[in-house]
Amino acid sequence: MTTQQATSPQESPVTVVGLGPMGIALAEALQKKGHPITVWNRTASRADELVAKGATRAETVAEAVSASPVTIMCLKDYETMYDVFGPATEELRGRALVNLNSGTPKEAHAAVAWAGEHGVGYLDGAIMVPPYLIGNPESVFLFSGSEEIFNEHRATLSAMGDPRFLGADASLAVLYNTALLGQMYATMNGFLHATALVASAGVPAETFADLSVNWFLPTVVTSTLVAQAPAMDKADYPGEYGTMEMNLNALEHITRTCQEQGVHAQQPELMLNIAKEAIARGYGDKNYFAVFEVFKKAVQAAS
Repeated sequence: MTTQQATSPQESPVTVVGLGPMGIALAEALQKKGHPITVWNRTASRADELVAKGATRAETVAEAVSASPVTIMCLKDYETMYDVFGPATEELRGRALVNLNSGTPKEAHAAVAWAGEHGVGYLDGAIMVPPYLIGNPESVFLFSGSEEIFNEHRATLSAMGDPRFLGADASLAVLYNTALLGQMYATMNGFLHATALVASAGVPAETFADLSVNWFLPTVVTSTLVAQAPAMDKADYPGEYGTMEMNLNALEHITRTCQEQGVHAQQPELMLNIAKEAIARGYGDKNYFAVFEVFKKAVQAAS
């Protein structure tokens, strides 16, 4: 029984390249699940703690990728990927490369082409949690590109978290990642701005957060977004429960309140202008979710 466990796919060798805080967390999660780990980093000393726990330190990238059927990379960007793996393309040939960098969809497509030219099985990915949650079975990792590579190495990917395959288009993982991060920043800015607004009357952030985060966001905002998503797919925005014109009025009040309270007003002014654009495009009698149609179309440059 012990021998069978030692040779199971869940304990197959893995190479990790790039040992920043996230890369170290990935390697540690894989180690904890029993995977033999080979590691490489430009600053070799970053591997010291992993080596002390049993990882093998490779002297070169070529040596690192040769040690495992799959290499998981967590580098700065796609350009760094080419710099690092360029000298090791022959060693990579016939092996799998899982990219957990950040970047753009265009860069992801270019990486697929580069991998194809060198006979490398390529899977693009995105990590959706901070380092301290790596290894948690509920921590989501997004992957796109080669479904064959995803399925072949799914057990290995599962050691890091919850792997979700988005589709054959390799750019989907980085696109989802960018979209979700954009949502994160917009949400945080919304909370921070709202907290600043009530703070102008001396309300502590802790007091406001209880109502804003613990009740308003999940009860009012989240439930509304989930309920309206199917209608968005159909471009159906009935205005019987509130039109864009009505929302414009609310946004005008928010903007004026910020100005009166001496609070930064550019964020509500932006939202006000977006609503005005939606009305100008003919959505005045539709509900606020018609802004989705505005966001889907790039602003036309003035001729």
